[in-house]
Amino acid sequence: MIGKQDRWQEDLFVIGTLRDLIPEDHLLRRIDRVVDFSWLRGMVEDCYDEGQGRPGIDPEAALRLMLAGLCQGIVHDRRLMREAQVNLVIRWFAGYRLHESLPDHSSLTRIRQRWGAERFKQIFQHTIRMCIDAGLISGELIHVDATLVRADVSWDSIVLQHIEKTWNENQDSEAKSTTLEKRSTTDPEATLATSCRHQKAEPCYKQHSAVDDRAGVVVSVITTTGAVNESSVLLEQAEDMQANLNRTPTCMTADAGYAYAKIYRGLEERGIDPVIPAKAELPPGPRMPMARFKYDAKHQLVRCPRGQKLRRSTRDQDRWYYRTGFHQCRECPLRQRCLSPKVDRRTIVISDGYDALLRARRRKNRGDEEFRQNYARHRWRSEGLNAELKNRHGLHRATRRGLENMKIQSYMTASAVNLKRLAR
Repeated sequence: MIGKQDRWQEDLFVIGTLRDLIPEDHLLRRIDRVVDFSWLRGMVEDCYDEGQGRPGIDPEAALRLMLAGLCQGIVHDRRLMREAQVNLVIRWFAGYRLHESLPDHSSLTRIRQRWGAERFKQIFQHTIRMCIDAGLISGELIHVDATLVRADVSWDSIVLQHIEKTWNENQDSEAKSTTLEKRSTTDPEATLATSCRHQKAEPCYKQHSAVDDRAGVVVSVITTTGAVNESSVLLEQAEDMQANLNRTPTCMTADAGYAYAKIYRGLEERGIDPVIPAKAELPPGPRMPMARFKYDAKHQLVRCPRGQKLRRSTRDQDRWYYRTGFHQCRECPLRQRCLSPKVDRRTIVISDGYDALLRARRRKNRGDEEFRQNYARHRWRSEGLNAELKNRHGLHRATRRGLENMKIQSYMTASAVNLKRLAR
């Protein structure tokens, strides 16, 4: 028998609660069962003046609205509030009844400005502690990676402009600086960057994420402009995750973009085993390669293939220059293979932590099985997280302008991912 549905939809009363209309396995319902935001009011109360003004939006309701949108890939406030008008689960998760008016989308923007990035970082840290209490974080194996986030600007806003700092420093000099760089007039803090030499550089920010291996919980997020090299942030991130986890990770993995001597040394000094594939040495050129010279870290000298000592000469930033004496190279039978005709002695540049870099190269060459397994997990853990953040939670593009707003977006997106892990 063919059924017939009565399309009369003007019911005034519906017996039941909003909860009854939401599936048991819905993500927001599962998150609601495991989270408690009662601590939020005390954290943000200093942002409000209790003696004047009309009552604002309940902080927990505002946070729940933001999280509900991010969990469903809605990153723009205007679209979120339109969706909340007709989406029962968002309204229920935020605590609004059917007859209650939802806040205007601009109210969420003002709340972000009032709270600031530091309080959103504290919210993110709370989600980490929830996951620790639930046993989702081991804190032993951590995977680190960075990803570019396209800034919310158009190409028409990109212009060439003088670097103000360099220009001001040369105001009194005879030869003034003519250095130019590309900047966006609508978001000057976004810098041009690319993740591949074959792709065009775009105005971007960069999110540096650290994820725990056990359940994929994000344990550290640092946001910078796109031009910042990820290796310059790794040691800062190691300290940040130590503070978030209240312990030192046993092992940390990263790709070859982090394979610098200072990184290996910095992690070893913190008691962290660096699982970072060392870059291959430069191919041999017309002169004797540096690999033929033996570095003695204990006595701080370098020995050439003939056994002559190269001693420290001068220092530049984070590296030392080791040189031989003039008389040592003058009668050497390897002189033509070692020196160019215009040079009278050999110079070797040793960066700080070079001994740690040599240990990493030897470890890679001998085929350490534990190293291989940990790095294989890095690929799908860290890169999988970046894909999840961009494809499911809207991190493929910044929703607001400025570094502080980008930090807030990064903290909130990472918090949404952690709550997903907790609900699971």
